Amino acid sequence: MTVTAKFFIGIDVSKPHFDVALMAVVNHVKQEIKTARFDNTAPGIKLFDKWLKSHRVIFSDESLVLMENTGIYHRLLWAFCSKRNLPIHIGNAAHIKWSFGIARGKNDKIDSIRLCNYAFKEADELRATAALDPELMLLKDLVSARTKLLKQKSGISVPVKELGNVNGKEHQKLIEKALKNAIDGIAKSIKNLEDQIKKIINGNHDFKRNYKLLISIPGIGHVTAVYLIGCTGNFAGQPSGKELACYAGVAPFEQTSGISIKGKPRVHRMANKELKRLLHMCALSLIQHNQEFKTYYNRKKDEGKHSMSVINAVRNKIALRIAAVIKNQESYKNNFNIAA
Repeated sequence: MTVTAKFFIGIDVSKPHFDVALMAVVNHVKQEIKTARFDNTAPGIKLFDKWLKSHRVIFSDESLVLMENTGIYHRLLWAFCSKRNLPIHIGNAAHIKWSFGIARGKNDKIDSIRLCNYAFKEADELRATAALDPELMLLKDLVSARTKLLKQKSGISVPVKELGNVNGKEHQKLIEKALKNAIDGIAKSIKNLEDQIKKIINGNHDFKRNYKLLISIPGIGHVTAVYLIGCTGNFAGQPSGKELACYAGVAPFEQTSGISIKGKPRVHRMANKELKRLLHMCALSLIQHNQEFKTYYNRKKDEGKHSMSVINAVRNKIALRIAAVIKNQESYKNNFNIAA
């Protein structure tokens, strides 16, 4: 008699450690769930590897690891699974949490067991996350560092300029001189980060190809194109326009029920807020400098639409165009100018 076995592994990850729950399904019969805790370090990963082998886990498509996206704390495990060809699904934490329904009680061990059961129930629907790409991770970290430095620079320089409106000249010069080295140092660091980002984009054929496609879209500049490559994993999941718009928080959802609830369609608060901010800046640029969108904006305003509603529609259109050029692998064609 042939014995078939599948393994479902739920992992709850935190900064110092991770909790693991392992369910073996032998000949379609669920076995008792095994649990363990390991340090979230390189030595801890080695012990985890030995633990899996001691339970005869198969490192192939017969196994599935499920964990929540924790930002950076799951990277060691992601790298381990990628190296060992162990299928892993890194899911949205809120989506997985809501799928549990009304759950009473919570600790790391219980969460790992819930993740394990979720992996078993939803195995047919869960798509394996792409293997960890070190170059992509470096690009994301560089972009994140640049964003933080830009906020720091703005946090220092903007208040200094505002002080100039109320301070005397001598007073203001002393303040500006005291902060000059800090502002110049941040600006130099931003320049260094930007050079590294450009080097990575130009040195990777796939990144460079999608980068050129993105900047062919009116309104999409260097910063937005690089951020899109990073936050989508260079469009590894091939998101549709609607999925990208939803991810960026610019897709409106209907708010109606029966005859009593008749709310206006609104965007959802759950979104990648940095991407939403970038798309907003792109939209503002378009309605000011692009004839097609300037005409569209003015027409909708004349129809009585709220300005933010029209701007959100422009952000949505940009998201759809982004998905289209990536899917077709063709630069954007401005049909508006052709028609004109």
